Amino acid sequence: MSDNELGLFLRLRREAVTPAEVGLPAGPRRRTPGLRRAELATLAGVSVEYVTRLEQGRDRRPSVQVLAALADALLLTPGERVHLHRLAKGADPGFSCRGGAGPNRAVRPTVRALLERLEPAPAVLVNRLSEILACTDGYRRLAEPLGLLDGVRPSLARFVFTDPRARSVYPDWDAVADQQVAALKQGPGQTDVHVGALMDELTVSSGEPFAGRLRTLPGLPRANGVVRMVHPHVGEVRLAYETLGLPADDDQHLVVHLPADDASAAALDRLAGRRPGALRAV
Repeated sequence: MSDNELGLFLRLRREAVTPAEVGLPAGPRRRTPGLRRAELATLAGVSVEYVTRLEQGRDRRPSVQVLAALADALLLTPGERVHLHRLAKGADPGFSCRGGAGPNRAVRPTVRALLERLEPAPAVLVNRLSEILACTDGYRRLAEPLGLLDGVRPSLARFVFTDPRARSVYPDWDAVADQQVAALKQGPGQTDVHVGALMDELTVSSGEPFAGRLRTLPGLPRANGVVRMVHPHVGEVRLAYETLGLPADDDQHLVVHLPADDASAAALDRLAGRRPGALRAV
């Protein structure tokens, strides 16, 4: 994992913003992807030297006012702004917004009841270590034959990076791997002793496919999207997913899947032994 997550995030976001998006001319001989440091500095009202120090990790404690100016200049979304402030706070040695609390593995009764109401949709409850804590029968029918639920404490991140079946299960394995690393890095990231231990474990067991992503990816996973999975009984399915966060005290989130097309809807119906159309494609 990079020891300068704040600088990495700022650089990646700067390179992702085009001059046109902020009203600047692109110019005919432009080599820099996105904005130049000087352009970001002008937009944010700070010096080029200060932007350089932030990106290189020589200054890790910008003021709230500077963070707000940088967020405005980089056109950050509300979620990205929260992440930026967390990274700045996380630069303080020993800081973790979770304190020393371990990952929550207890599932509240009302959350279990909610999962029951989500049937037959494949839905799964995970904690910040990507451990699968509970799921619907719809998710079990989908995931169990793939090996996702193997072991006493199944983990999405461990499956993706250490199980040889994962690359066959996920045709877009690289994108799925990116999302798993981004999820682990979100929030306290390595400053959380439990997340840090999992990162160390996966760095050893997976090597560069995991470690390289730790060094280069910002910790901001997509909350929704489409994932492809190959099932031994029904073939490829395309699933649209939505990530629903529970209150901070739970430290857990629900991932609910719906078929992304009619063929996937029919495949899920076959797995469930239900009449066609039980789940509608989105």
